[in-house]
Amino acid sequence: MRVSMFGFGRLSAEGKVGIASGVVFFSMLISRTLISERVDKSTRALLFRVQFLLFINCLLLLGSLYIWKRVVRRLCGVRASASPVPHRCWRIFVLLFLSCAHGSYLCMFFLVDTEPHWLSMLTFSCLGVYVILLFFLFVFGCLKRIGKLLSRSRSGEEVVAGGSASQTVLALLVTAILAVYGLVNAAQPPRVVEVEIPVEKLPESLNGLKLVLLSDIHLGPTVGRSKLQHVVTMVNELDPDVVVIVGDLTDSQVSRLRSAAEPLGQMKPRLGSFFATGNHDYYTADIEGWFEFLHTMGIESLHNNHAKVFRPEQAGDWICLAGIDDLEARMLRYPGHGMDVEKALSGCSAESPIILLAHQPQAAKQALQQRPDISLVLSGHTHAGQLFPLTILAFLMNPFFCGLYRVSEHSMVYVTPGTVYYGIPMRIFSHSEITNIILKRGKEN
Repeated sequence: MRVSMFGFGRLSAEGKVGIASGVVFFSMLISRTLISERVDKSTRALLFRVQFLLFINCLLLLGSLYIWKRVVRRLCGVRASASPVPHRCWRIFVLLFLSCAHGSYLCMFFLVDTEPHWLSMLTFSCLGVYVILLFFLFVFGCLKRIGKLLSRSRSGEEVVAGGSASQTVLALLVTAILAVYGLVNAAQPPRVVEVEIPVEKLPESLNGLKLVLLSDIHLGPTVGRSKLQHVVTMVNELDPDVVVIVGDLTDSQVSRLRSAAEPLGQMKPRLGSFFATGNHDYYTADIEGWFEFLHTMGIESLHNNHAKVFRPEQAGDWICLAGIDDLEARMLRYPGHGMDVEKALSGCSAESPIILLAHQPQAAKQALQQRPDISLVLSGHTHAGQLFPLTILAFLMNPFFCGLYRVSEHSMVYVTPGTVYYGIPMRIFSHSEITNIILKRGKEN
């Protein structure tokens, strides 16, 4: 009775799930703000992952209710008892599909190993199909409503937002085509993209220096050793001077992915390999463990600091290669971590070019506002959207989306679409990339 008095009992299922999503989301914000650094990192990481899992599944439940109404009720009718056997089989199939999508992020907890587990690949593939289908069901439903408004048609009684059965079938067809394309596209080796970038103050001895850029490898439930081994082989074939990994190397702890990450030790750049953190590296709550592991692999971690890159025969000519912690390190209250541009560049010579590794384009923008003397910022994070329609969100939420941008007369930003993918083994309207950057002397030289 009391619940009904407050109106909660009269809410629709979508309304109740929406309220639950809001509660979980605000609990995430509150816990991030109030939990002190005295709480050990593993506990905070576990709390964050559980909250994130609950939040994601609340959002997925909203979408699942929407999909069920359009894909099952619209096609099979409301009364299950009146449905023939094919309709009942269709209901079971859709229910299993939705269950797989909901279970995908559980794989982050239980199914991370040297190579991806088949169940991880299945559930994350279902999540990709889920996202595409939800988008097209919603878009076709909106188009139907707009069409009715424009035509001022009053024919037909109350219509559900999902539109007619024919629109649902069309959404299913488009989703199937895009999902197959996305799976095949993501399974292809990364493209090698060569980009020449002019850099002011670049010494003659470093003119033509080859810097290979990697990002967003996301070792975890759907990316394992074999994919990384292939990437490393392709990198070595480019015969680079320098290799940089700009964040999101991993989605789990070193103890679970040590064997999967071992091919990193096979990279053979002449002047060194370097790593800067991404947001997902902090989600593992094991960043120090990864720093130690990468050190054993011959990769230097740039934790708000820099390294001098030079050819042995010309030690006086060098590039300041700096790396900053990811933006979310401070938001996650990760002890001893947080983006600090001034600290990273402290000691860089005014006569030498500065190349900054900053995982998120938003961090690249902030860094250039603080230090306009940065010659080049290398970022990732966006995946070039990876999966349509997430492309739209990635484009709107980042100041730099993908490719090369000239920010000022003296500064440029390059954003890679990523070397592999995150979670969902699909790429739609984007491609994995290994970027072979050739540094050239700028005009002032």
